[in-house]
Order: sequence, then C-alpha cells, then structure tokens
Amino acid sequence: MRAVHGPQKAGSSIAHKARRGLIRKERTSLSMPARLSMEEWMRIGKALQVAADSTTWWLGDWLVYGQDRYPERYRKAIEDTSLDYQTLRNYAWIARKVPPDRRRPGLSMQHHAEVAALSPSEQDRWLDLSEKHAWSRNELRRHIRHSVSPDAGTPTAELRLTIPQARRQIWQRAAERANCDLGEWALRVLDAAARNNAAPPDPRRAVEAGL
Repeated sequence: MRAVHGPQKAGSSIAHKARRGLIRKERTSLSMPARLSMEEWMRIGKALQVAADSTTWWLGDWLVYGQDRYPERYRKAIEDTSLDYQTLRNYAWIARKVPPDRRRPGLSMQHHAEVAALSPSEQDRWLDLSEKHAWSRNELRRHIRHSVSPDAGTPTAELRLTIPQARRQIWQRAAERANCDLGEWALRVLDAAARNNAAPPDPRRAVEAGL
C-alpha cells in the first residue's frame, strides 16, 4: 500500500478546526467563521475535496463487496437506497478494475476512471505519469487518447450514423459504465477493434466489459 500524505494532512486540518468550534459540519451545511484567511479557506476546500473523493472510493468498494457476497439481492438492495443506481455502477466498476494497491492517493477517482479499462501495467504507467507531471484528469485523458490515436491532432472528418433507438440505449449504458460520453466510448471501441484487426464487439458484450 502507498503512504497517504497530503490528504491526511488536509483532513486533519479541518477536523482540528471543527474540534475548536471554528467550523460546524452538519448533514446539509458547513458553517465557517466570519473572518477566515484565503489560505485557510483554500485548505478547507482541499480537505473537502479529499473527503468527497474518498467517499466515492468507499462507496465503490462497498458495492463490490455487495456484488460478490449478495449477487442475487444486490440490485434490489441498491434500488431501495436513495443513491443513483447508474452512478453507483460506475463507482463499482472503477473500484473493481483498479484495486486498492494500485490506487494513487494524490489522484482523484476520475483519474483512475480514465485508466480503468487498461491493463494493470498500463494503469500503473499512466497513473505514475499523472503523479509525476501533476496532470489534471482532462490532461491524462488527452495523453491516453493521443497514445492510442497518434493522429489525434490532424484534421478531422465527421462521421454520422443512423441506428435504432434500442441500440443507442445499449451503447449509452455502456458509455455511462465506462464513465465517458457516447462519442468517446464509440471511438474507444472502434480504435480497439482496429488495433485488433477485428470487427467491432457486440454492444451487449461491450456493456459487460465496461468499454
């Protein structure tokens, strides 16, 4: 396991202020003192960001546990909560694809979502590069996309498809599971098929594969 440095420090800062009564945290509100320096305000924001990102990982691991241990009752149990089912499926897919020992505390879950469909060695490579160069999620996405399609910076052409609504819905669900928009998902599937010199995969199989 990798050591956690920055996130723990930020989280302990806000907890310390809360204990001193400077910050009040409620389920639906956060109250801060009238006089707060810009630096303190920024530290609080970073601590909240870390807490929010940690929660998505916790939810993802919780869901994976439920999928494995209660497969017959899992979906019904999730539907009985107030949480969005599709969002939770995305969290679970990322958590399963990127196990705890491969996660980087200094990167967001969205960074990990960008590499979740890759092999373990490629996940490590891109996450290492993201940490080294302090890439944002969008920067990481661009680098990965360029490595897959080196001609990404060349002039583009528009391609239009007319497909049945039922097929579009299947593709849309697959894209949501892969945590990207439909257009990007379609490009990934087509690029993968081109690299493998094979026909594009059946959309129903792509849904299961998380592509």
